[in-house]
Amino acid sequence: PAMRVSELAEELEVSSETIRRDLNQLDDAGRLSRTYGGAVRSQVSEPHLAERLGHFVEERQAIARHAVELMGEAETIFIGGGATPLHFARALRSITRRLTVLTPALRVAAELSENTNIQIMCLPGLFDGKEGMVTGPETLAAIRRYHAPLAFVGASAIDAGGVSEAMLGPSEVYREMIECAQTVYVLADHSKFNSRSLKYITGWNENTHLVTDQHPDEPLLAQFGDGKASLHVV
Repeated sequence: PAMRVSELAEELEVSSETIRRDLNQLDDAGRLSRTYGGAVRSQVSEPHLAERLGHFVEERQAIARHAVELMGEAETIFIGGGATPLHFARALRSITRRLTVLTPALRVAAELSENTNIQIMCLPGLFDGKEGMVTGPETLAAIRRYHAPLAFVGASAIDAGGVSEAMLGPSEVYREMIECAQTVYVLADHSKFNSRSLKYITGWNENTHLVTDQHPDEPLLAQFGDGKASLHVV
């Protein structure tokens, strides 16, 4: 969460003046906050959805296609917000049977609206334009009224402790969706491995499936076995 100029200069083998200049530029861009002698991580370190959609596109599309296959014959599902769940929604547009989707994400709802076989329930709440989804007490209360066999969510970070989310409002929504589903599919590419964000939304257990594009390293992989979680690599 915090580093000093001298630590960064030693780690990167450059001058302190170079580090100061780079930190100032990152501070101007809103990516961190400068402090006397160093810098601290910004309160919100997650890039906006529009920016994230341009990253790891092929990997996320492959994850999304495989997640559609894993859905089986479920008639009702939760879909969270974020880049990879949006790719999942796009992959779902070709489904030829009836399906009900509950989602807090307006872009997910818009993608699915092209298929008349899909009934969409947009959850209520306070709209966050940067993330394109709703959050807050009304969203949580609405989720509690329903039960779905499957929940499909993204992740800001994945480590030995479980799946974590960078933003407080979405993290509460995703936790509630997971609580109200029998099984959760976490859709996340390898860039999320071995990092930790603000708040855990689920740990590793027999009801948790990770759908990803690469095998995790051995320490992280061991946690799947200990928690009896399932891993799907596309």
